[in-house]
Amino acid sequence: MSDKNNQNNSEGASGGIVRRILNANPDLLVRALSAVILAPIALALTWAGGFWFAGLVLVGMLIVYWEWCSIILRDAQRPAALAGYAFLLFLGYAYLQAEPLWIAGVLIAGAVVLYGAGGFDRISRWISEGYVYAGLTFVSLLALREGDEGLLFIIYLFLVVWGTDVAAYICGRSFGGPKLWPAVSPNKTWSGAIGGVVLASLLGMGFVALAGGTSLIWAFGLAVVLSAVSQLGDLFESSMKRRFKVKDSSRLIPGHGGLLDRVDGLVAAAVFSYVIGVVLGRQLFNPNAGLMLFAS
Repeated sequence: MSDKNNQNNSEGASGGIVRRILNANPDLLVRALSAVILAPIALALTWAGGFWFAGLVLVGMLIVYWEWCSIILRDAQRPAALAGYAFLLFLGYAYLQAEPLWIAGVLIAGAVVLYGAGGFDRISRWISEGYVYAGLTFVSLLALREGDEGLLFIIYLFLVVWGTDVAAYICGRSFGGPKLWPAVSPNKTWSGAIGGVVLASLLGMGFVALAGGTSLIWAFGLAVVLSAVSQLGDLFESSMKRRFKVKDSSRLIPGHGGLLDRVDGLVAAAVFSYVIGVVLGRQLFNPNAGLMLFAS
């Protein structure tokens, strides 16, 4: 009898925890459903690599640029912003041709043209920065995927960023506490930030261990840094939306807002990984050689 009571108490406690999480996160089920639908598609194309992953990233960055311009322009019209799409497509062509000078030239030329087309005003500067933001992300993700053990590193990066996002959301809503940066994002808390770093670092190290890597301390440390960087990327996007008085970048993904709202952390972490990898390994198209995450 006591065993049955203990079992009922245990089930009641578990149910109470679940109800507490759902009450604290009312849109969690919608967010989870969107993730369940979209994540397998993204993972399948990432696994396929090559043309499929390049197409995924290019389409994603075109959407990110569109959402960026939507935030900046709201209902205003700026025809010159349309040139950004053409430059992004040409950037994709330059990367596929493996021409470093072309890539740098398209990034710089596109930024200057978009800035100058608007008369070098504040709005045209933001549009130009949005183009660079999308372009650098495109180059970084493709180089990381195509480098040494690229699939493993991209999965590692996804786990770190997604782990940060999920843990920060649940811990922040469930435990609350002091705000992380209320002037920029009033809902983010230190409990969420710390929870995100903890889960991300454990996921990153655990994945490297399962993949047969031996650099576990480096995997843990890099995950800590990338988790923090991804949260800074999230804060940057929050500050931009607050500046332009926009809640979400779009309504493209139910429960999540726009694509930019979902990949802001991934963008920051990917670009940071690419830059660090290139600095350490001195290979523009193989940053993974410098990161040496899966070196035996």
